[in-house]
Amino acid sequence: MTQDTPSAPTVRPPLKWAGGKRWLAPKLREWYQPYRRRRLVEPFCGGLAVALALRPARALLNDVNEHLINFYLHLQRGLKVNVTMRNEREHYLAQRKEFNRLVSGRGASSAKAAQLFYYLNRTGYNGLCRFNRSGGFNVPFGSYARIPYRREFDEYGEVFNSWRFSSGDFSLLKLSPKDFIYADPPYDNTFAQYSAQGFAFAEQERLASWLAKHPGPVIASNQATKRMLSLYGDLGFKVTTLDAPRTISCNGDRRKATELLATRNL
Repeated sequence: MTQDTPSAPTVRPPLKWAGGKRWLAPKLREWYQPYRRRRLVEPFCGGLAVALALRPARALLNDVNEHLINFYLHLQRGLKVNVTMRNEREHYLAQRKEFNRLVSGRGASSAKAAQLFYYLNRTGYNGLCRFNRSGGFNVPFGSYARIPYRREFDEYGEVFNSWRFSSGDFSLLKLSPKDFIYADPPYDNTFAQYSAQGFAFAEQERLASWLAKHPGPVIASNQATKRMLSLYGDLGFKVTTLDAPRTISCNGDRRKATELLATRNL
């Protein structure tokens, strides 16, 4: 079913995801509604909160994190988790080591890598997905009191059926002029490394310029830093800000975060 069917059941994101956009989904749904028959393109699909809220009939969902996309591809094929999942520090560290061993060789696209990625995501700290410069997953143990692990994900098969997943640089995506793009890249001033390559401000500039060239509807979100506000404003986007239900935490700083929303061709 798609969002055109009012009775379509709610399907929650399968992963915990730091910085997810479930809170923003109602606003994005308002903007997407007039274009609901168009393909949704997300260059940074992350935890899928937006795609699962909008439920487009067609979608191109990309992320530079190949392990995340490998999980979604196996979910699309009917993934069942068979690895041992325990909410214990030593077991978590052992499985993290096994995941890094597997993906450093020829097992990066395997079903076992997808299963371990799910386990690490559910058990690691705060839904973070962080890699060192050598490409090793290095999120610490989460210390949760209880974790409701899942082994089957049958409801995702139908939802993902007409969606295409890819992993790579956003600029390589093959777009249609009418595509509806929602871009939620790693935030400016992000303290944790999302991928081994990182996402510096030069990458933010490259993304904003790429989005500005698209003739169809575009929405971008980011942390509302002064340079991000200037970047999108100077490129002709309509820029607004709103409070996000999260805080910035660095050196004890617990300021409320302010979100940038940049729109074009809506």
